[in-house]
Amino acid sequence: MTQLTVPEFQHRTVLLDEAVDALDLTGDRAHGVYVDGTFGRGGHSRLILSRLASDARLIGFDKDLQAIATAEQIGDPRFEIVHDSFATMTASLAERGVRQVDGILLDLGISSPQVDDAARGFSFRNDGPLDMRMDTTRGISAAEWLAVETEQNLEKVIRDYGEERFAFQIAKAIVAGRAVQPISSTRQLAGIVAGAVKTREKGKDPATRTFQAIRIFINKELEDLEIGLNQAYACLAPGARMAVISFHSLEDRMVKRFFASKANVEQPDRRLPIRAVDLPQPEMKLISKMKPSDAEIEGNPRSRSAVMRVAQRLPLAAPANGGAR
Repeated sequence: MTQLTVPEFQHRTVLLDEAVDALDLTGDRAHGVYVDGTFGRGGHSRLILSRLASDARLIGFDKDLQAIATAEQIGDPRFEIVHDSFATMTASLAERGVRQVDGILLDLGISSPQVDDAARGFSFRNDGPLDMRMDTTRGISAAEWLAVETEQNLEKVIRDYGEERFAFQIAKAIVAGRAVQPISSTRQLAGIVAGAVKTREKGKDPATRTFQAIRIFINKELEDLEIGLNQAYACLAPGARMAVISFHSLEDRMVKRFFASKANVEQPDRRLPIRAVDLPQPEMKLISKMKPSDAEIEGNPRSRSAVMRVAQRLPLAAPANGGAR
């Protein structure tokens, strides 16, 4: 097997202590089975392992080969890494003899090493090949997609996934640009977008929303999140918690709605002759919503958009709950 070299790019794990605290790894829970659905560079996983008992188990997931190489250096018999998306959680856990787990953590988005490595093509700040794939062994690159996609679909992706109001102009400029020469580098694409976007919020690069949109589309991030949330819920044991850290409004909206769908149950008309025991019961309890502190944002500006939501699976007969909004 070819040895994969891991570039030395610094990564600061967002909401490190807060996310692991949210899993409540205390008492008997320290002996359980846990999932880190987005290993990244392993900050959360290492802290989880430091708090688990010797008979506990932690299973990590990641699509990025460099993340897998980092995970394989941990060398803890309680830990196992899976080279796949957390959207495969149900089947991947079943293959390992696991049907229910005691906690799940999902830290969405991309890591600093992925952004800072120009060769990955995630960022417009340094010129590099326009790839953007989390898993470079599967799927097509951003450059390959931009070369063949219709103008209408380009506009839709940039508008829907990037929440970009200039999506029409950008899509038109991309099609015009690729007719002259292939769009193969991050700097090329950033230049095309900058020429099409006439105004932008102060301090924000014109290409930010377009790069976000293409990355989300290429990696099927929202599709994976929708599938992954449902699979994660199905794997949670009663009393187990799920913590999800998101970095943009599309992700956070999906997480918020999913948790709300499990926690807020519509009750029938009180005038109907229905016994209390037969009333619909919530399946989850909303525990908290949290953002990074001012101190964390000052030390790591990339954390400023992070939002963590935490919910707990309830027994079927659990009482209704209040919770975070």
